[in-house]
Amino acid sequence: MPPTPQLSPRVARIALRPLFRALLSPRWSFATQRRLLDLAAPLQFLPKDTVVRPIGLAGRPAERITVGATERTTAILYLHGGAYTGGSLATHRSLAAHLAAASGAAVYVLDYRLAPEHPYPAALNDAEAAYLELVSEHGFEVSSIAIAGDSAGGGLAAATTHRLVDRHGITPPALGLLSPWTDPAARDLPDVNDVVLNKGWVYSSAEAYLAGGDPTDPGYAPIHADPTGLPPTLIQVGTAEMFHPQVRQYAEKLRAAGVEVTLVEQPELWHVAPLQASLVPEAAAAISDFGVFLRDRMGTRAG
Repeated sequence: MPPTPQLSPRVARIALRPLFRALLSPRWSFATQRRLLDLAAPLQFLPKDTVVRPIGLAGRPAERITVGATERTTAILYLHGGAYTGGSLATHRSLAAHLAAASGAAVYVLDYRLAPEHPYPAALNDAEAAYLELVSEHGFEVSSIAIAGDSAGGGLAAATTHRLVDRHGITPPALGLLSPWTDPAARDLPDVNDVVLNKGWVYSSAEAYLAGGDPTDPGYAPIHADPTGLPPTLIQVGTAEMFHPQVRQYAEKLRAAGVEVTLVEQPELWHVAPLQASLVPEAAAAISDFGVFLRDRMGTRAG
């Protein structure tokens, strides 16, 4: 059985900072970064009674993750982080499982195409198609499928929701964003001692994803989109992380457009701390709150 979370945020920050400096060093190729991140993935554990089922979704590999009962009436399309150049089903399996436990939903994690091999809008096209397929072929009503993501996946979740609303007249019941990267073109990120992110990796990944396109395209940078009509949205972000000012700006834009938005600022935690939910109690509590928010908007109870 996985150990009970027991690291304090302070100890976790001390341990994680050099690890992420090594894993996300700009001196590595994107292919090497991906391999290193996958090798580190087993450091995060799965909750008891997790069931991981490999599936195909919109022509891409995916995983359907449940905890406890495997038959579920609600679903979450989860889009992983990794700056659009990294991250995988493996790196986010533990986070997704903790989200499944808290939400009582089946969490579908999509292995969307990555840059630089597949620049924008490949990831957005994959996410859009995946959501539509959950409706058309997997038996879920729109009202029972939320969207969530972290970091680049958070930006992608926002962009996907914008596209569903604008192109298809579909409004998911809820949107959950963990430290979302909503403006990859921004070059005014603050000089902070971020536990996870470094500017060299962030900026090079942003350029690889854009591949010479328009940096103000709202599908690439949802901070430039009109957020009118977005569903109730929960955003969690660490106050000491590099994306904090950008996230606050995005939350303010949503609020000004009349979107029901809850911004949770976390002084103890770091960029996408729920990745360490199996190790740090405060990170576990954060993803639990995140899952409850989505669960309640989908009208179900965990169990």
